[in-house]
Amino acid sequence: MFDTDPFIVKPMRWGDVSQVIEIEHESFSLPWPERAYRYELYQNKQSHYVVLRRRTARAPEGWRERLKRLLRRAPRAPILAYGGFWIVAGEMHISTLAVTPAWRRRGLGELVLWSLLKQALSLGAFKATLEVRVSNFTAQSLYLKYGFEKADQHRRYYKDNNEDAWVMTMTDLDSEPNLARLSQLGRDLQRRLRDAVRENGSTL
Repeated sequence: MFDTDPFIVKPMRWGDVSQVIEIEHESFSLPWPERAYRYELYQNKQSHYVVLRRRTARAPEGWRERLKRLLRRAPRAPILAYGGFWIVAGEMHISTLAVTPAWRRRGLGELVLWSLLKQALSLGAFKATLEVRVSNFTAQSLYLKYGFEKADQHRRYYKDNNEDAWVMTMTDLDSEPNLARLSQLGRDLQRRLRDAVRENGSTL
């Protein structure tokens, strides 16, 4: 998983779901219920979900200090963003991606997307798809930046307001040009996040 100085992206666990559900309700008019995540984490063999947290500073410690910390079960940093995808026969489908409101427009959604694409590639994916609201220009811009293209339109896809959805695809996920672009975007993003943390400290 993506692991840099300010942030870390790791697989989602059941203990993360309560925080994920909070972000769901803050982000979507049709949030997933808890049972959906139970199914995704425990029953759907094609699903892969991650959460993003700030890295917490930790002083060097020996085995005694490490054991004490593990026994205390100190609370982890709060979840700031999450995302997930399904993969079937080499096709990745991004099912969800959200950032807690206070941390939006700071590159965290991009970091989750980058991590999902890298993970899907490691699992043999060669194509990626997703749906996005036609009014969500911010998300569309991010997906276009990473090589997705608008391929189709689902009419009245979102049941809360009957809004259409763009189907966006990337058919050459594992091509050399795309791999090079993904690597460069990852380096640029890592540098940007590190610089932002240095300049703004805990507020980013």
